[in-house]
Amino acid sequence: MRIALVEDDTHVGQLESLWLEEAGFQHQLFVDGASFQKAASRESFDLVILDWMLPDTNGDDLLAWLRQHYDWRVPVVFVTARDSEEDIVRMLSLGADDYIVKPVRRGEFLARIQAVGRRVFGEPETKGTLSFPPFAIDLVARTIVVDDQPVDLTQKEFELALFMFRNAGRLISRTHILESVWGHRGGFPTRTVDTHMSRVRAKLGFGQDSPWRLQSIYNHGYRLERVESA
Repeated sequence: MRIALVEDDTHVGQLESLWLEEAGFQHQLFVDGASFQKAASRESFDLVILDWMLPDTNGDDLLAWLRQHYDWRVPVVFVTARDSEEDIVRMLSLGADDYIVKPVRRGEFLARIQAVGRRVFGEPETKGTLSFPPFAIDLVARTIVVDDQPVDLTQKEFELALFMFRNAGRLISRTHILESVWGHRGGFPTRTVDTHMSRVRAKLGFGQDSPWRLQSIYNHGYRLERVESA
């Protein structure tokens, strides 16, 4: 998962960042609501960890902003010192997916993040065949077949297509794609994503007659979505 961590306490933020890094999660740390909103307006995340009390806003306002502006229901986990039952019930009622009370313990913190991820995304399949009619994705052979005909894809094109199908319906930023498919963070040309997307679009026939459409969103990224047939 690609995680946004919003925490203004320097010590807590660095500690949680270290835990996420050790657990293998891609993440970005934000120390206030404004910097997070700016990034979230052009970047995509799989999960958001929110402190409640921030120097410029409150976590409940950020939660409401996410639910209004994100194109899917991104999971949100609160990590805060506010520990009353009333506060916990309020945030869960407003749409938070979990609530962790400070001081945070490493094992519980990571276990809850992973549990929310499993509820939202499920366990990633590594064997068998995924079906996105008319496409069938063989995870073992690492091939994509359409109408019983294999598509000639490079391995990177296959990984990119698989990533987009697994995130169908979501607007995914170029940086998110680079980190997840290429494993690169910062300093790597996003033009690489555009070039490979163009090839995948052509080879898989994402055009007027296809039930799938691959949209390029200016200054943001891409969205693969299923469309109703004419």
